[in-house]
Amino acid sequence: MPSYQIDPVDQKILSFLVKNARMPYLEIARECGVSGAAIHQRVKRLENNGVITGSRLLVKPQALGLNVCAFISVSLSESNKYPEVVEAIKHVPEIVECHFVTGRAALLLKVYCLDNDHLMEILLSTIQKIKYIQSTETMISLDQAIERQVWVKEFKRSTGA
Repeated sequence: MPSYQIDPVDQKILSFLVKNARMPYLEIARECGVSGAAIHQRVKRLENNGVITGSRLLVKPQALGLNVCAFISVSLSESNKYPEVVEAIKHVPEIVECHFVTGRAALLLKVYCLDNDHLMEILLSTIQKIKYIQSTETMISLDQAIERQVWVKEFKRSTGA
C-alpha cells in the first residue's frame, strides 16, 4: 500500500471519528474550521487511500451472553504452516482476533465464549484439533480495564520563523 501523507486537518478529522464514528461531518467541519464538503472529500480520500477501512457497530459480548473472554497462545508443529492454520481458524466464530506474534508461540487468539465449559469445548474439540497446532496456553480475562480504538496523534502546528 502506498504511503499517504496525513496533514493536520486529516489528523483532527481522524481523532474525532475514532472517538465517535457517528459524529456529523458538519460538526467536524466546524471544529476543523473548514467546510462540510471539505470534510466529505477528505474522508473519501482517507478511505480511498486505505487510512480508513470502514466503520462498524460495536456490540458488548456480554449482551449476547458471551461472558468469557480468553487469550490463547498457539504453538505450531511446523512454522511454515501458518497460512493453513489461519485459514482453519477463520472458520471458528468464537475467535475474534488472530495475531502472528514473536516469542514461544506463533499465534495469539482472542476468543469469546458463553462460559468456561464452552471455552473448554472450543479448545478441545476445535482449536486443538486443527492440523499443525502443537499446543495451546489459555489465559482468561477477568476484566477489560481499557477499551479504545487506535490512538491518533494530534498534530501540533509549529510557530517557527
